[in-house]
Amino acid sequence: MNSLGKLVSCVIVDLDGTLVNTDGVVSEVLKVYLVKYKKKWDGREAQKIIGKTPIEAAAAIIEDYGLPFSKEDLLSEIQPMFSDQWCKLKALPGAYRLIQHLSGHGVQMALASNSPRASIEKKISYHPTWKESFTTIIAGDEVKAGKPSPEIFLEAAKRLSVEPSKCLVIEDSLPGITAAKAANMEVVAVPSLPKQSHLYTAADEVINSLLDLRPEKWGLPPFEDWIDGTLPLQPWHIGGPVIKGYGRGSKVLGIPTANLSVEGYATILSEHPAGVYFGWAKLSTRGFYKMVMSIGWNPYFNNTEKTIEPWLLHKFDDDFYGEELHLVIVGYIRPEANFPSLESLIAKIHEDGKIAENALELPLYAKYKDDIYFKSVDDSHL
Repeated sequence: MNSLGKLVSCVIVDLDGTLVNTDGVVSEVLKVYLVKYKKKWDGREAQKIIGKTPIEAAAAIIEDYGLPFSKEDLLSEIQPMFSDQWCKLKALPGAYRLIQHLSGHGVQMALASNSPRASIEKKISYHPTWKESFTTIIAGDEVKAGKPSPEIFLEAAKRLSVEPSKCLVIEDSLPGITAAKAANMEVVAVPSLPKQSHLYTAADEVINSLLDLRPEKWGLPPFEDWIDGTLPLQPWHIGGPVIKGYGRGSKVLGIPTANLSVEGYATILSEHPAGVYFGWAKLSTRGFYKMVMSIGWNPYFNNTEKTIEPWLLHKFDDDFYGEELHLVIVGYIRPEANFPSLESLIAKIHEDGKIAENALELPLYAKYKDDIYFKSVDDSHL
């Protein structure tokens, strides 16, 4: 099924923001650094530096904050600060899965990044198997001009001995997409900044996260890990008192969600793409329930904050505000989407509920009801 573009034979992947979550580390370093000059890092500036070469990013920061030195000076001061932090870089959801899948099927891969060679080597050294999975790695300091110039991608195609038109590029930034299209390659965009996908019109496809990549659309071997409309995940946990959800959830949608406070969960929220997930819920006084939940901005209601909205698949006679709710998230269903009408949104949520309900009967997911996390939560309340 190749419904989108040309058939491709190799994949070229960007690193920062595509395979690893660099944004958090960059913000942390700049926040600390700018305090020295009595300036406050404004997260919105991230948009100006994503996908840029280090020297261009330095120029943008100097201009925005009116710093009194050259971009070279800025780089030489902050590069050691960054270097100390690369060990903290987490792989983005789906990154290991993608690399293992492609290398397991013998698909040639190149890594092409505007970062300097030394920093690429350091970043990927913390991720076992990555380095040997790439046929070649091309760094920003190995070409005359970084992205948005196509040079880095053309060099990758040359080293792979493949026609540029037979390459699929996976990128998170606008400079990267511009570069790949200028190189006459197919491009899948995975925007690393929220609510920005409308800017990515030059890409051949825009997806929400690497979990949503369908390689068969490009003539590549399909993932074989989806089970009955669900994708098993490495389980993760979240918990706290139920704060709200019986408002809009019940009144507008007829779906009483048990919302958790996002306080203290900023990191977890930034690590998981907006979308629909499912797993097991435990209410401190009522026991276990199957649950489906959305993480994201609810495009239909256009929330300004990313929220966590679990829906316990059970008819409760009363609400349970303030009660402790603990969740083990075990799988993924779909990316967040917008809907033309309230009816279509409600229908989709019910469909998600049925998918979760059925999947949680499978031994693969059912076993997490006995998760050690639930036991440790119980012990802490004794």
